[in-house]
Amino acid sequence: MPKELRTDRRDDVFKEYVIARVERSGEKFEVLVKPGAVQRLRDGKDVDILAELAIDEVFRDAHKGSKASEEKMNELFGTTEPLAVAKQIILKGEIQLTTEQRREMLEVKRKQIVQYIAANAINPQTGAPHPPLRIEIAMEEAKVHVDPFKGLEVQVKDVLDALRPLIPIRFEKVRIAVRLSAEDGAKCYGDLKTFGTILKEEWQPSGAWIGIVEMPAGMQTDFLERLNAKTKGNVETRTLKADQKV
Repeated sequence: MPKELRTDRRDDVFKEYVIARVERSGEKFEVLVKPGAVQRLRDGKDVDILAELAIDEVFRDAHKGSKASEEKMNELFGTTEPLAVAKQIILKGEIQLTTEQRREMLEVKRKQIVQYIAANAINPQTGAPHPPLRIEIAMEEAKVHVDPFKGLEVQVKDVLDALRPLIPIRFEKVRIAVRLSAEDGAKCYGDLKTFGTILKEEWQPSGAWIGIVEMPAGMQTDFLERLNAKTKGNVETRTLKADQKV
C-alpha cells in the first residue's frame, strides 16, 4: 500500500529520515530514507525499501514536496517505478545529513570499527589483543577519518594502515584445542560456534567433547573467560602453534 506523507508531520519526518539525492542532466531526484538503511543497502544487504522510505515517492524537491517528472525518471533511470528508482538513488546518490544525524552515525560507525579491530587484532610483540580504549586513542592520534556510509571492512583496512606507525598491530587467527566434560560440552557448544569455527571435533565414549576451534586472535581472552565461567574452571584448553597440525 502506498505511503502518504502527512503535512502536519513534515518537520518530524526530516528529523527521522535523510534526503538521498541524485542529479542527472540538470534534474534532481530525491527520496526520504532512514539513514541506517543507506549503509545496509550499500553493504549489499537485503533491505525492504518500502519500509525504509518516509513515502514511496520520488521528489524533485523533498522539502517542497514537489514530485519528480515521470518522463525524466523513465529517461534517466529506465523506469518510473518509485522503489526501483529509490534504490538507485540510495545506492549512488549524495546523502543529506543534519549535523546531529552525522554526529550520531559517525559515533556508531567509529564504535563498530573499534570493536571489529579489538576482536580481530593482536599486539604481535605480546600476542595479546589491544584494549578498545588503546585503539580509540591511537585513532584520535592518527586523526582517522570515519565515513558513516562507507563499508566497515574497507574502513578497517584504512584504519589499520593509519595505526601501524603508532602501535604494533596485526590481524591474526588462533586455534585453540578444547576438552569439555559431557555435561559442559552440551552447555558450551553454542559458545564454541559463536566465537569461532570448529575445525575438528569428537564426542568421546564418556560423553566428553574434544575439538579445535579457530577464531580471531582478539577474541581469545573473552572465549577462555566464557568457558571458565560456564564450566566453573572445569575445562582444558591449549593454544596451538601455527605449525601444529589440526
